[in-house]
Amino acid sequence: MNRNIEAAAKRLREAEAKGIVCEPVRKLLGTTDIEKAYAVQEINTALRLAQGARIVGSKIGLTAPVVQKQLGVNQPDFGMLWHDKEVPNGGEISVSELMQPKAEAEIAFVLGKDLTSKNLTSIDIISAIDYALTSIEIVGSRIKNWDIKITDTIADNASASHWVVGHQPVKLENIDLLNCKMVMKNKGKIVSEGIGKNCLGSPINATLWLAQQMVKIGKPMRAGDLILTGALGPMVNVQAGDDFHVTIEGVGEVSVKFID
Repeated sequence: MNRNIEAAAKRLREAEAKGIVCEPVRKLLGTTDIEKAYAVQEINTALRLAQGARIVGSKIGLTAPVVQKQLGVNQPDFGMLWHDKEVPNGGEISVSELMQPKAEAEIAFVLGKDLTSKNLTSIDIISAIDYALTSIEIVGSRIKNWDIKITDTIADNASASHWVVGHQPVKLENIDLLNCKMVMKNKGKIVSEGIGKNCLGSPINATLWLAQQMVKIGKPMRAGDLILTGALGPMVNVQAGDDFHVTIEGVGEVSVKFID
């Protein structure tokens, strides 16, 4: 294993363990070597699995063209979702457990079928999705001041932190995935808005991309997996005292509070 890859994995792992942000890992990996960045992510994923943590699904990041342009890439990225990073719907979490948190409103899918084919299409994705949920992804960065490029965020598990899902499962035929409106409020004030097509043209497109990538790396998605498909509107900074409530037209609602 490349020493720089191991060093980057250790830097991010120690930053999370200590709750102290670190310098960008692109200084070890370069700014464009996506393969090395995923190798870093895989090291820390394997260590968490060995410690008994469970992967419940995947998150898709960089689905907005403006963010891709900012980081100089033309594709999304992905990270793992962990069982112990769930915050109950309507529950609360201390900001002391988070690192530079931001909130995003997303449509989540839960699969009813495995996605193992090497020739997946949108039809396969639509057929495999059991139901959709409204979700809030709490993203976070172990890297100081969110000073990230593509290799930084991929190595850092796609800047994943915690996740919240609503409790109203909805079948796809009851949702206008392209035009459904999302509104995120903080203490009753609108802080983010968007629509379904803001997520890579459609959350189905984002999920197809993810499914294809997971097959390529030999880790196809399975029935029961949770997928956070990507933000429908701008992400919002989080601080103690915030109370976020998200509604997505045709999908439902979800909420979470942040305390000291």
